[in-house]
Amino acid sequence: MGIVVPRFQHTIVERNKLRRRLRELVRAQLLPRMLPQDVLLRALPRAYSRSFEELEKEVCGVAKQLGRMGHE
Repeated sequence: MGIVVPRFQHTIVERNKLRRRLRELVRAQLLPRMLPQDVLLRALPRAYSRSFEELEKEVCGVAKQLGRMGHE
C-alpha cells in the first residue's frame, strides 16, 4: 500500500495531517477487505478540505470497488 500526498501549495504540516488521516482509513477500511494486492492511493487537491468523515466515505467507496474487482 502506498499513499501519495502531493504538495498542491500546502505546508508540510497539512500534508502530514492528510497522510496520517489516509493511512488510518486505509488501515481500518481498505486492508481488511482487500485480497493480497498492491494499491497506490493518491490524494487529490480537494482532499485537503475534506473532513475525516468525508474522507472515510470516499475510502469506503474505493474499498467497495476493490472488493467487486476481486470477485470478478
